[in-house]
Order: sequence, then structure tokens, then C-alpha cells
Amino acid sequence: LWGGEAAMIDDLAARLSRNAIPVRAAIAGSPGAAWALAHFGPDRAIAPPGTEKAWLSPLPPAALRLSGEDAAQIARLGLRSIGALIALPRAAFGRRFGPEVMRRLDQALGGAGEALAYRRPPSPWFARLAFAEPISVPEDLARVTGDIAALLCQRLAAAGRGGRRFELAFHRLDGLAERRVIGLALPGRDASAVARLFFPLLETVDPGFGVEVVTLEAREVEAVGSRQQHFSSPFGGGGPRSCGGGRNPPASGLQPPTPALPVLPPEGGEMMELAPFVDRLVNRLGETVVWRDEAFPSHAPERAARRRRPLAPTASRGWEPERPRPLRLFRRPEPIEVVAPVPDDPPVLFHWRGKARRVRRAEGPERLAQEWWRRPFETADPAAARDYYQVEDETGARFWLFRAGLYDAPEPPKWWLHGLFG
Repeated sequence: LWGGEAAMIDDLAARLSRNAIPVRAAIAGSPGAAWALAHFGPDRAIAPPGTEKAWLSPLPPAALRLSGEDAAQIARLGLRSIGALIALPRAAFGRRFGPEVMRRLDQALGGAGEALAYRRPPSPWFARLAFAEPISVPEDLARVTGDIAALLCQRLAAAGRGGRRFELAFHRLDGLAERRVIGLALPGRDASAVARLFFPLLETVDPGFGVEVVTLEAREVEAVGSRQQHFSSPFGGGGPRSCGGGRNPPASGLQPPTPALPVLPPEGGEMMELAPFVDRLVNRLGETVVWRDEAFPSHAPERAARRRRPLAPTASRGWEPERPRPLRLFRRPEPIEVVAPVPDDPPVLFHWRGKARRVRRAEGPERLAQEWWRRPFETADPAAARDYYQVEDETGARFWLFRAGLYDAPEPPKWWLHGLFG
């Protein structure tokens, strides 16, 4: 991506320098060697794997990340370089300095593995509850879920912010953590709504020998106002149509579990907030199942729409009014037989699904060529262009047809039906 390791390290150093952050960097085949070279070696040194011994030998023993006591003992013995430590017999080395110094030396030379603990910036939207006695009863887990949600959401409300995702973790006595995540369609800070979304997931939590700490973290935190969204009409009389989706078939023939919370609102047509309703669907069915379509600025029909979060703000202008698109676009265009004057006149008659349809009105063509920016310009084929027509038959039905290819091309053009208007 950068043209080599040297260019990559120069790019990183330049980014930090522009932010007034002094830096010394190095690249090596082991974390210990990279740390030693970055602190005690030449700046921006690059040690290929297998050359750690040659690069580290002239460095002082402090480059091995030793404790103060071990470093002082090595200095009293007059050992001034890592090369002098390497030259000592290994058995005598271990007896004199102990296993920790040997481990650090082996890690730097690449002879021992090392688990890296990456530093993560602390999240300001984090809450923690610790208990004097471990808890394990489902009722207790539900109660502390509501308590910690109220604690964190109170801080979010004071700052005028809301979170889109919340991660709840039950830390057990054996050191393991049971984590559950829920997502919101809109940034929210309603503690009761967050807790209700977690309640069905608590049935799968294994407390082990007990839970001693519970944590809750809010992610994708954004500033939110006091605006509320509701359904515009009661259930049963037509509802919003912006939430699309479907259920994927379960794997291995297993049926999905019955939801613990009802999806539909109470009888009587009571109003229900839109965002909580969508949240319950998303967290029960999955983020990839509940979505809405949004127009995407692409002249290619297959890419003129994309999936978005159900309540995400509209980011595009939509389709151009001068170029209407059908409400129903087929997943795959269907072949048709057409009678049409050449070279560019619209059809006068076409056969689709065994029925002949005579064209009464037509508009077009609208030519859509290949997207040259997706492939080398030299490989663009003019014969692959599509000429689209909007046609209306004698019954008033409107269709979106296109001709693939040109009449003067080596291969004859083909006609397809791509969508229906209305």
C-alpha cells in the first residue's frame, strides 16, 4: 500500500509530526526487537526477520525491557551490551539472572512468543457495577441490567447524547465474560428501552459460579435532540412502508426460537413509537434482515438502490425526475421477443410470458453505456450499451424495456424486460 516498509514508516512518522507528536519508529521481526530498536537503535531502523541478533548485539541491556533490579545487577557485572549477554553460556545465564531475563532475551531474538496487549482509548460512556456477593439468578441479572442501563443513560442524557449500540458484559468468577450487544435504529438514551432489548438475551447468559461485575458500554455515541417519532396511523389501518426485510431460512433446518417479547403492539390500535419497534425487530431478526431501500446516484439500474438502516437519514438526492425508474425492478431482466423498426425506434409489439402486447405509447431511448471507471477504458465495448424504453400497452400497463447491443454489431441485439411501472 505504501510501496514498502520504509515508505510506510516514513508516512506514519510524517502523520505524527504534523500533529506535533515526536516519534522514533522501527520495524523488526519480533515485538521485543522493534521496541529495542525504537528506543535505543537508529531511528526508523528496519530489521528483517532472522537478523535480530545482529541488530540487537550493540544495544545496551536496558533495551530488553528489564526491571530496574535486573538491569542494575547486569550493570554491576560489567555487561554493557546485549551481545555480551548472548555470549554467556545459557545454563549459567539462567542460574545467575533468573527466568525473566532469559524470557525477555528470547522474545527479542524471536525465539519465544509474546502476547501483545493493545492499548485502547478509554470510553467515556462506560458504566460498571460490582457486587459484594456473586449473583447468578436470572431475576438478579435482569435487575442489574436495568440498574446499569439507568446509570449510563443518565450520563448520556446529561450530555445531550445517545448511543446506537450498547454492549453488556457479565464478568464471572472464573475470569470469563458473557457479552451481549444490542443496536438502536436511532441514537437513544432511554434506560427502560435499552434494558427491554437486553432482557430476551439474558436467557442465554451462563453465569457459571457467579457474576461479580457487570459493565455496560455505549458505542457510536452522537448528539441527539428531543424529537420523537411515532407511527402516523394505528396498526391495522396501514403503517409505514419504509422498513423492508425478510427472514433468512435457518441453517441446518432448525427453527428460530420464539421471541420472548411480542412484536406487535397491544390490541386496540394504540400508537407505538417507531424507533423502539424497529429496534425490537432488528435485535430479534438481525441487522441484515431489517432494512430499507434508498436511491443511490448511479445510472446503472442494478446499482441505483442500496440497503440502509431503517431509520438512517437520507443521504442521497434520489433519482432524477427527468429519468423515472420503475417501482418494481426485476432481479434479473426477462428475455422478450420484439418487433421494432431499426435502428433506434421503440418496439411496436413484444411477447412476454407467452402473451403478445401491442405498444400504444413509447418514450425513449435512454442509452446506458458501460461504467468506464470500473474497467480500463480500452476494454469498453460500445456494443454492450443498453437502450431503455418506457412503453405502454393497450391495457394501460407500463413496462421498462431495453435493447442490449446495436444493430450494426457483429452479434444481433437482444431485447429484455427489466421492470414494471405501477
